Formats: sequence, C-alpha cells, structure tokens
Amino acid sequence: MNFLVCGGSGFIGSAFIRHLQNRDSKIINLDLLTIGSNPENLKNLENKNYQFIKDDIRNEDIINHLVKEVDIVVNFAAESHVDRSIANPKLFIETNILGTYSILEAIRKHDKVFIHVSTDEIYGDAENQSSFNEDSQINPSNPYAATKAAADHLVASYYRTYGIKCITTRCTNNFGPYQFPEKLIPKTIIRSIKNLKVPLYGNGQQIRSWIHVYDHVQAIESLISKGKSGQVYNITAYNEITNKTIVKKILDVLGKSHDMIEYVKDRPGHDKRYSIDSSKIQKEIEWKPKYQFDDALEETVNWYCKNKNWWEPLIDDKTLHPQPWTLNWK
Repeated sequence: MNFLVCGGSGFIGSAFIRHLQNRDSKIINLDLLTIGSNPENLKNLENKNYQFIKDDIRNEDIINHLVKEVDIVVNFAAESHVDRSIANPKLFIETNILGTYSILEAIRKHDKVFIHVSTDEIYGDAENQSSFNEDSQINPSNPYAATKAAADHLVASYYRTYGIKCITTRCTNNFGPYQFPEKLIPKTIIRSIKNLKVPLYGNGQQIRSWIHVYDHVQAIESLISKGKSGQVYNITAYNEITNKTIVKKILDVLGKSHDMIEYVKDRPGHDKRYSIDSSKIQKEIEWKPKYQFDDALEETVNWYCKNKNWWEPLIDDKTLHPQPWTLNWK
C-alpha cells in the first residue's frame, strides 16, 4: 500500500509518517514547507521508500502526477492557526479550499482512496449543549473553521456526485512532540522555559478536548483499513479541560509559579467549548485512545525541555506574541 501524504512535514502529518516508517510501503511527502512545517520533524526517518517533494497542493499538475503513483492520499496540508486566520483569511481560503479541490480532482480522475483530515472546530461552539456527533449541524465561528467546513462539504459532494472513495476525520485538539511553537501547549512550555509571561485569552475558561497526536494517527490508520467510504468519523480522547487548567498543569511540571499567567484581551469570535462524541469510530472500528492525558502532557513538556535545538530556530516575536491575531500575517 503506497501513500501520498500531503502536508507530511507538519506536526500531525510528520507523526503519521513516523508511525508508518516500519511499514513496507512507499511514502511520498508533498509539503510546501510554509509556517508550521519543518523538515527536522522527519530528520531521523528510517523508511527507505520515503520521498520528499517540495510543492503546493494547489499545483494540479504535480498532484495529478503523484496521485497516479499511489493507492491512498492522506491530506494534512492546511493552514490551521485560528489567530492567523483572523489576521489574514485569504491564505486559508486558498490552501484549505482550493488545495482540497485540487486533490479531489486527481482522486476522481485516478480512482484512488482519499482521507480528508478535518477538525472538530467546524461544528462551532458547544458551550450550551451536549457533544457534537457526525450528524450535528456545521456552524464554524472563525475563518479557519469555515474553510475546513467548506472543504468537508467539497469532499461530501465528490462522494455523492462522482462516487469517489473517501473518509473524512474530525479530530479534537492534538498535542505532543514536534508541535509548532505558536500553539497553546508548546507556546506555554517555551515561554515558561524562557521565564516569559504566559498569555491566556479572556478568563482562560475556554474548554478544549485534547488527544495525543499518536492516538490520532493510529485512529487514521485504523480507518484506512476498516472505515466505510463516504463516512465522517469524529476522533477524541474525551479530555475536556480549560485552557487555564492546561497552563497551570504545565507550570506545575516545570516548577513555575502560576503568577506567570497573564490574562490578555480575548480574540474575536472565540468559541467557549469544543466537544465531540467519537462513539462511532469506537464501535465500528474498535479504536480507542491509549495515552493518559496527565502522563502524556508531562512527557510532552519534558520533550520540549530536551529538544531546544528543535524549537529555538522556529520562534520569533510573531510566534510567541501574546495576541497573534492582531498581527498582519503574510
């Protein structure tokens, strides 16, 4: 089984490739190496059948050529940071929507299998209701989530209209090694290590559900072999925790004072709670997460402490800015 992994040098994509490295499979990684992607994520990859190609998923010629050579396309390539989508939505529209269209056209032409990696954020705010399931209404709150929702609709339309073989996954917040420093957990770890104030939006009571990245990629692999074409599968480990609690846990692991927390102006349209139900994948695929949150978080903190040489070249004033949505990201 041969794979084209789009966005394979990013946080989740590289975890998926490392997960596959001992398989007897050809793996092609197509990545433009924009912000969030890092060749160092796959520096020690041992798979001899691995090939990296630097290019854009919007390049229909290269996508068409590569899709023809593989069995399965897994698309992790996306602009994914909400704050940057608020500052500059255009890039999110171009990558997340037009890039997905480019892949879908090649999938349709060559009759391959497509795994579309989406997000729980497309459902919107779950503040005053129960967890969303796969049939819940889509109601995105920010430009990032809206572009991912649009891509989900495109995939569904290609399944119904053209009969392509596809699966859409919607996962909760990921954490683990190699996550780009602009995200909440690595930003908190890095700012704490550097003895900088740790910013929290509003009152810090926003709730997110967390899953270790290796649980996520294991779920995707299980869906490739056991999932039903045309279906959507939610993926979560049911770790619903406030941002304030996450930050305090990290400070405790590092032996830092909670006084390092700095409350800053909340971002526009900030969802109060994300919550999804993944009973579908647990029943149909018999998948369940393996990582216990507190242990995995401590392991993640220790990884960043031991791998400063990985993250130090990636940080700048924008990456660690307390309110990056106020910046003009280009």
